[in-house]
Amino acid sequence: MSKLELYFRLVRLDKPIGTVLLLWPTLAALWLASGGVPDWKLLLIFSLGTFLMRSAGCAVNDYADQDFDKHVKRTAERPITSGRVSGKEALLIAAGLSLLAFLLIQPLNALVKQLSVAALIIAGTYPYFKRFFAIPQAYLGIAFGFGMPMAFAAVQNTVPPVAWLLLAGNVFWAVAYDTEYAMVDRDDDLKIGIKTSAITFGRFDVAAIMLCYAVHLAILLVVGQQFGLGLPFLLGMAVAAGCAVYHYFLIRGRERAPCFAAFRHNNYLGAAVFAGIALDYALR
Repeated sequence: MSKLELYFRLVRLDKPIGTVLLLWPTLAALWLASGGVPDWKLLLIFSLGTFLMRSAGCAVNDYADQDFDKHVKRTAERPITSGRVSGKEALLIAAGLSLLAFLLIQPLNALVKQLSVAALIIAGTYPYFKRFFAIPQAYLGIAFGFGMPMAFAAVQNTVPPVAWLLLAGNVFWAVAYDTEYAMVDRDDDLKIGIKTSAITFGRFDVAAIMLCYAVHLAILLVVGQQFGLGLPFLLGMAVAAGCAVYHYFLIRGRERAPCFAAFRHNNYLGAAVFAGIALDYALR
């Protein structure tokens, strides 16, 4: 591979699932904050910012985990772990992408910029939570959902309680889908001492995932009621609930491939929620 191809792999340009799992909640928050009519400039800023920060987070994650990834089947050939990209290169790429993301929000208000600092700190420290935190996926949910309060800040110049409620809901969703992801690597993670929710939940992993889905969807229903959303939103929620049920049948056997498929399928769950919100506003 050329260096450019290795850098693309480092920031997961070949695996966009992580970006869309950040993007759907952020877009939903933008629609809610703006009453269904978000400014196109904000759409562009938050979409590009989501892509840049997810890519930067991947580089930092691989730098932090390089000594662990070599012992995991799925990650042993990642660019840093395999020695084809240096740790210094990864940190420089992460810094460059973060700087671009910060430049993107310069036209926005001071509150967004303040929140962006918190978002950067959370994204940069997440990889280290696996060393000591029993459910690091909850911290990931904060990192993946921080675009939601930032979206409200950008539109309303304030972060109302409902934005934090949305973030809480995103934490439960992240615990659900990233536990499915962690189930793929559980055997390897047990050997090397990494803490994950799949290990913490143990034999209750499937039940915990379904409970997290249920709490996530319940929070979204409460939020939808607060914004006066109607039938289109409820239809989107019904599709999202159907996705969660489908995931149960994928993960109940705890096999690697179906668990990974369930994780990837969360793209459709997030899309269904956003589509319900957007359609509800569009039909008013």
